[in-house]
Amino acid sequence: MAEIVDHLEVSSAAQFKALGHPLRHRLLFALGQEAATISQLAAALGTAKGNVAHHLGVLRDAGMVHVAETRQVRGGTEQYYRRSVRRFDFVGEGARAANTVALQAVSAELESAEDDPLFNLRNIRLTAAQAAELAATLDRMVHDLTDAGPTESRYGILVSVYRPRQPDPTVT
Repeated sequence: MAEIVDHLEVSSAAQFKALGHPLRHRLLFALGQEAATISQLAAALGTAKGNVAHHLGVLRDAGMVHVAETRQVRGGTEQYYRRSVRRFDFVGEGARAANTVALQAVSAELESAEDDPLFNLRNIRLTAAQAAELAATLDRMVHDLTDAGPTESRYGILVSVYRPRQPDPTVT
């Protein structure tokens, strides 16, 4: 069985290409920490098995998922896929585009969420130091969370501190 890597810095064009479709992000979300079959993933994501198989193949070729187990069922072989990496960090030139695609995937997840998610979007004036401190605190909080185990429900957490484009006061 392949070992699960704790952290991967996604930085190459090939890696970003593998994450270039929102369904691939959703597959990685769905695989979380449990292995699943193509049929299970298709049912969970409300899409066709052929779509899931294609996108899992792209992720497998990029080393982001692997076949964790195979079982014989009704004369065939069932494959269980698992994430190869616990956490992905987007760095380099493709990071912004990957963030955009990941947000599209999160948007699809929010639409089909089982309950009403907490979602706050706020623009507030901060100093650069305040923004850096807030980002570091939120990052620490998310990374310090301990998984409650396979019998508990999974939750998605999205955290971002960003500086939106500012109107230019010199333009009239």
